[in-house]
Amino acid sequence: MHISAKADYAARALVELACDTARPLTCEAIASSQEIPFRFLKSVVGDLRRAGLVRSQRGCEGGYWLGRPAEEISLLDVVRAIDGEVITLRGEPLAALEYPGPADGLPAVWRAVEERAREILAGISVAALVRDSAAAPAATAALAGPA
Repeated sequence: MHISAKADYAARALVELACDTARPLTCEAIASSQEIPFRFLKSVVGDLRRAGLVRSQRGCEGGYWLGRPAEEISLLDVVRAIDGEVITLRGEPLAALEYPGPADGLPAVWRAVEERAREILAGISVAALVRDSAAAPAATAALAGPA
C-alpha cells in the first residue's frame, strides 16, 4: 500500500483545521504549522474543497474551515478525495484484477488487504486524531513514570 504525500498532507491539514474551529486558517498558517510546502498544500486544499471536506472564505479575514464536523470526516474520506482508490496495482483498481493459472488466488488476497485498509481508514475520524493528539503528552508522561 502506498500512502501519497498528498493524502498525508491532506490529513494533516484537516487535523490542523479541526484544532481551531473558531476562525478560518490560511494555507500559509497550515503549511507553516505542519511543515508542508505551501504551493503543494494549495493544490491539496483545492482537492479537499472540491470533495466538500473544507470550505473557504475569501478576503482579509478569509481562509479555510472544515466542510463538515470533524467527527464525520474519516481518513477514508481523505484518501478517496485525494487519491481515489485506497490501493491500486500498477495504477489500476483491484476490482477487475485476474491472474491465470497458479496465481489465480492472488487477486483475492490483494482485494482483502484493500478491504481491511478501507475498514481501518473508515474507523478513524479527524476528531479522533485531534483527541489522540491532545492525549499524547499525558500518555508520554505516564509512560515515563515518576520523576
